[in-house]
Amino acid sequence: MDRPQHVPVLLEQVLEFLHVRPGGVFADATLGLGGHSAAIAGRLGWQGRLICFDRDPQALELAKARLDELGLGAEMPEVRFEPRAFSEAPEAIEPGSLDGLLADFGVSSLQLDEAHRGFSFRSEGPLDMRMDTRSGMTAEQVVNQLGENELADLIYEFGEERRSRRIARAIVRARPIFTTAHLAGVISAAAPPMKGEKIHPATKTFQALRIRVNDELGEIRTLLKSAPSLLKPGGRLVLISFHSLEDRLVKDAFREGSSEGVLKILTRKPVTAGEEEQRRNPRSRSAKLRAAEKQEAGSQGKERQGKYGRQAEAKWRQQR
Repeated sequence: MDRPQHVPVLLEQVLEFLHVRPGGVFADATLGLGGHSAAIAGRLGWQGRLICFDRDPQALELAKARLDELGLGAEMPEVRFEPRAFSEAPEAIEPGSLDGLLADFGVSSLQLDEAHRGFSFRSEGPLDMRMDTRSGMTAEQVVNQLGENELADLIYEFGEERRSRRIARAIVRARPIFTTAHLAGVISAAAPPMKGEKIHPATKTFQALRIRVNDELGEIRTLLKSAPSLLKPGGRLVLISFHSLEDRLVKDAFREGSSEGVLKILTRKPVTAGEEEQRRNPRSRSAKLRAAEKQEAGSQGKERQGKYGRQAEAKWRQQR
């Protein structure tokens, strides 16, 4: 199988904030094509352990091949692959065992670039959008079965699309809709680009459908609730979001964890990609990284940044 091109977003920042070191135990909750995991594995050494989650069977197959080709030999850490959603991490990870946990939310390069997966409006494909193609409702079913008001509410809530009523009305009139190109055309005709708007008119609606099909926000909420219990004291939680709905959940969870004395926030503001990375990888433009550290039991709830967190944040601020 040909391997799609993949550039892991904010890679150096991820490694810095995770503080990956030989012999550590780390989890990549969103394996994707394995870019972040490959870099983490390269730093762990043979005594380290890496647990990788992905509910996409195709992504798991490609990522395994990528890690097999690292050429680390005897220095390769123990790597365990979990073919499940990251919300199920507590079922696969011993509480208090991780030195770090990474999650890179949203859709992967593989899913966007494969037309038959139906994630992108830029190429013709079936309206699927399932990260796990073995089960669940497809985007085609959502588009063709929901009532107009329910569809409009979905597009408004998960897509933050102000023209959701107009778009939902056009979709209902055009049904049945079976392909990404047909849906994108219906949306573009109903809600053409406004003056100064840089994104495609279908962007927000496709985002909303994808979130609904995969219950992405529910998955994130579950992970945020359980993640601190999986970390050792001093363990790091590094999360990358790609739109405001995801980032808001992370920010609120970090603040709550800080006020309860469970987490120490390491990033006062989200870390973003510099100009060079944005040129190399346009998908990094919307990425926001937030990091926190598990506190020792009995720590005060006052939010503080540790020495390492301040140094890491300052480094990336200076490079912008």
